[in-house]
Amino acid sequence: MQKILIAYDGTEPSKRALATAAMLGKAFGAHLSVVSVVPQRPGRSPIDPWDDRQVHAEELLEARALLRAEGLDAELIEPVGDPAIMIEQVAERGGYDTVVVGARGSNALGRFIQGSVSEHVATHATTTVLVAR
Repeated sequence: MQKILIAYDGTEPSKRALATAAMLGKAFGAHLSVVSVVPQRPGRSPIDPWDDRQVHAEELLEARALLRAEGLDAELIEPVGDPAIMIEQVAERGGYDTVVVGARGSNALGRFIQGSVSEHVATHATTTVLVAR
């Protein structure tokens, strides 16, 4: 493991992903990057006003602070688009060998309605994906 991409959105599952990636980063001396995707969906209001760039910028700063408390530094990445697809694209374009995502633990109905980012990334990414539980 040389380059680890961490998907982060400030939730407890993503904090577990961050902690897992920090442990791996220390163990392997890997370069860390944190991605927080501003979701964009088709329609009249493509970006949710309660989930905009400012929210994701704050999440990234929080992730940076948590990693710095562990003695680590990370590149911060804030793309706009479908979260699962953007995480996959960032991983591929950036040459990451590992992606760490958190498992939300949604029930079957929740996964059907909104989909599971971690499940999608785990099954579609072209690199190793670790799902932190």
